[in-house]
Amino acid sequence: GGVVAIFVGIFLKHLRKYFPPIVAGTVVLTIGLSLYTIAIKYMAGGANLPKEEFGSLKHWGVAVLTLVVVLICNQFGKGYVKLASILIGIGVGYAVAFMLGMVNFASIGQAGWFSVPKPMHFGLEFPINAIISMSIIYIVNSVQAVGDISATTVGGMGREATDEELSGGIMGNGLASVIASFFGGLPTATYSQNVGIVAMTKVVSRYILGLAAVVILLAGFVPKIGAIMTTIPQSVLGGATITVFGMITMTGIRLIIQDELSNRNVTIVGLSLALGMGISLVPESLSHFPESIRIIFGSSAVVISSLLAFSLNIILPKATIVDEEKERKK
Repeated sequence: GGVVAIFVGIFLKHLRKYFPPIVAGTVVLTIGLSLYTIAIKYMAGGANLPKEEFGSLKHWGVAVLTLVVVLICNQFGKGYVKLASILIGIGVGYAVAFMLGMVNFASIGQAGWFSVPKPMHFGLEFPINAIISMSIIYIVNSVQAVGDISATTVGGMGREATDEELSGGIMGNGLASVIASFFGGLPTATYSQNVGIVAMTKVVSRYILGLAAVVILLAGFVPKIGAIMTTIPQSVLGGATITVFGMITMTGIRLIIQDELSNRNVTIVGLSLALGMGISLVPESLSHFPESIRIIFGSSAVVISSLLAFSLNIILPKATIVDEEKERKK
């Protein structure tokens, strides 16, 4: 799968013309909308909670408090307070959650101080069915990466991504997956949640992102660091990220309106969103399809919306608003 992504990245420059703002914006908009259910589940306490505790006032109270602190720091704060609004919100929410007895430190005691991943711990197998499925998923994931990277540059720098940025991002994602597979790691993907953080803070420095990568590496080698992160209640994370997901949605809209909203373009966006979001909310609608189809198309709205927007943009005849008005007058 990673190798497929690398090839997509290499040839992306020749495919770029098929990803105008109307297509990239539809992908980004779908990403933002599809994240809302995750944020709401987090704010209600997390999907893994017992039914009687999920959605309790305690979890909602902490989530709303975190959200309010983030908004105050981001909209009224200046300098580092504004930039660190999400971190400050998480800190306040975490402190209140601790006082309410919502923080469990058991995982820290169970985690080790140092761990090194063992190469080939799980071995390698190449079942053809899995290869075909994963290759398709990585192609679609590369389309989503185009949306994520575009949203990052639009939200963080107010411009569209260059061919080199898109190509490098997709190839880097593929290479990371190839390397991870030898260490028993999971497949990687561009992480849509972080796009909203960039749009909110406008921090796009590679130096800063490099430091963040070092912190993540330390968390991997020192399990106790990762265990500390897992003690943050999901209601706190939900309160901190709901605004971020909203930023992703608005970034998608900003991309879409760069193209004129002709009937053709409105059809592309509307139909892609309708089928993508609709099927993802009713996954049982694909219950009579093969399992591979259900896995690829039923688990994410982004997959269907991306493929539809990409295909419709190629198939539907190009027509501007002026062309459509002339057609109506005939």
